[in-house]
Parts: sequence; structure tokens; C-alpha cells
Amino acid sequence: MILKSTVNNRIFTFKSVRELLGKANEEKSGDVLCGIAAASVTERVAAKLCLSNLTIKDIYEHPVIPYEKDEVTRVIYDGIDKKVYDKICNYTIGELREFLLNSTTNQHDILNISKGLTSEVIASVAKLMTNMDLIAASKKIKVQSHCKTTIGLPGTISFRNQPNHPTDSIEGIIASVKEGLSYGSGDAVIGVNPVIDTLENYTRIINALHEFVEKYKIPTQICVLAHVTTQMKAIKTGIPIDLIFQSLAGTQLANDAFGITVSMIDEAMSMGLEYCYPEESNIMYFETGQGSEVSLHMHNDVDEMTLESRCYGLARRYKPFMLNNVSGFIGPETIYTGKEVIRADLEDLFMGKMHGLPMGIAPCYTNHMDADQNDQELGTVLCALAGANYFMGVAAGDD
Repeated sequence: MILKSTVNNRIFTFKSVRELLGKANEEKSGDVLCGIAAASVTERVAAKLCLSNLTIKDIYEHPVIPYEKDEVTRVIYDGIDKKVYDKICNYTIGELREFLLNSTTNQHDILNISKGLTSEVIASVAKLMTNMDLIAASKKIKVQSHCKTTIGLPGTISFRNQPNHPTDSIEGIIASVKEGLSYGSGDAVIGVNPVIDTLENYTRIINALHEFVEKYKIPTQICVLAHVTTQMKAIKTGIPIDLIFQSLAGTQLANDAFGITVSMIDEAMSMGLEYCYPEESNIMYFETGQGSEVSLHMHNDVDEMTLESRCYGLARRYKPFMLNNVSGFIGPETIYTGKEVIRADLEDLFMGKMHGLPMGIAPCYTNHMDADQNDQELGTVLCALAGANYFMGVAAGDD
């Protein structure tokens, strides 16, 4: 494995695959803040050139966080189809990119080969792609999922109705639900982020939403986005659950900070399938976002895009009904400009779909970023073109 390349008669040498992946990433404020990003455009080009000549096997044999130290790594590697991997392991990352973009390559080809790819490999090929490449490749992949309804059908796009209220007022939540529905938002899910994460408050909100949906016979799913342990308590008390939600991170350390483990998510899914739905249903809902690990200082010196891909490797274990990024929400310490958030949205959509996930996007921004509504709308249009399953319904994209 050769970790060096020459650009303009200058030799660039990289100490590890982990460092190479960080240097090859398009600029993100979080990577710059952590000293992971390339020091110049020339170094970034050199890293991409070096990465393009590595093989899938090279990346596979050098996970960014060792197998024995991180359960996210273990989930990713234990889930690989070794027969598929053995057939493709000698592809270079550059050849993998060409395969994905070839006009004769279809969805079946892509989803079959993806079974043998680790999340780091999927991140690697995305680093070699332009925005147009990411759109072209993403558009080829259509992943459907089914809970009470089906999302991801050809020619459709769905929305999450997000009727949050600063005091968890039922009247305020229902008013927001009605407004969202009037715009056609809510066919993917009506999902509330509760301010107070207790079983009592969870029960109060979800019962009100179920009553509303049943009264008007609305074909959708309901989710109150409390911590997964609160939802598990609710299942045990017999409260009806449509979707089980949890935020995920790309390192074990960051998931520890979220208060979750793989065994905990395993148990939640098993409870949902036992008490709520038959085995073939997709009942999990996950959110991720580039930079969450950086914000927690639990990124293990890995760039935020590669860690985002690892989130999808973890999510793939659970065959979720839906998963979306919130990369533009996390803050300027991770993604600062409109250009960065648009790039992150396109990367996330591609990487999620490459993992076989029913991928949605939260094309939003926060006011303390150097971005505006035009950036948000451009990201929304490009992700729609790339075939996002659904969008988060955030008014004006200002989260």
C-alpha cells in the first residue's frame, strides 16, 4: 500500500489511511478545527490521487478505528458479505467510482456490490466524486421501506411533519400538525421532538397524536423522538408505537455520550417487532449528522464525513423505515458555509443510499452559519434531483 503521491513535482506523504481520508475530504470547518483537513487545495488533490489508487482491500484492512476498540467498527465488519467482498476487493477506489458512474451500471449492480463494502470504502469513493457525480450515482439507487405506509416509491418524495413546541403544549403541537398537513407535509412521519424527556410526557404527546391521526384517518406514522430508553418503557406499558427513534454517531465514544449501545438498540428493535409489528416491518427511525462526534470531542481523529458513513454502517444493521441527516443543524464548528452544507447533504444522501438505506435529508441551516435561504433551497433542489426519499419539513429551512 503506497500512501504518497506527487503533484507539481512535490511529493505528499500520508502517515495512515485515517489521515489520508481526512486530507481527501472536501473542506469542512470541523475537520479544519481539529487539524484533520488538508492544508491546501494541492494537498487535497494529492490525497485524492493517492486514495484513488488504493484498493478496497487496502481500506478494509485499515479501519479508521480498530475492530477491538470500537463496537461501531465491529457492527460494520460483522455485517459485510465476505463472498461479495472477495470478488471486488482488488478494485481500486478510482475503479469503484467509474463502476458506479458507468451508464450501464444499475441499482441492482450497486446494491449488490455495496454488501461487500465497509463504510470507510463508501466514504472513500464519495471523496473522489464531484457534486454532479454524487447526484448521478444517488439517483440510480431507490430504496423503499414500509411501516404503516411505504416511502421511496419511484416518482415520489415524502415529508416529515415536525410540530415541535417550546413547552410541549398539546394544543400548540396539534396546531402545527394541522398547518404542516395543509402543505402536504407528514406522509413520511409526524415526528415531535419533546422538550421534556419523561415517560409521562411521552405518553401524553403520543396519545394525543394517535387520537388526532385516528380521528381524521391520516395514512402516516407517528413518532415522539424521546431517548430510546423512554420509548422502550412506553412499549412495556402497552403504549402504541409506530416508529422507534434514536440519534446515532459514528464512534462508540460518541454513542456512549448519547447514552446508547448496540445491544440497547438491538433490544429496542426486538421489543418493537414483538409488541408492535410483524417481523417484516421496518420500524426504526434514525437521525445522524456530520460533525456530531467533533462537537463531543469524540471523533478519534477521524474526519466527519467518514464518521457519518460509519453511522450508516451501524444503521444498516436495523433495516430502518427512515433515516435522515441533520448536518446543517449541528453548527458552524462542524459545517460553516452554505457550500459546505450543500456538499454534506449530497455526500450523506449518496453514502446512505449506498448502504441500502431509505435516506432522507434535513436540508436546513442555522442562523449562526454563513448560509442563507438560497443555500438551503439549492440543497433541497439538488437532493430532490438525486432522489431523496423524504425531507424534513422545517419552515424556510431555518432550524
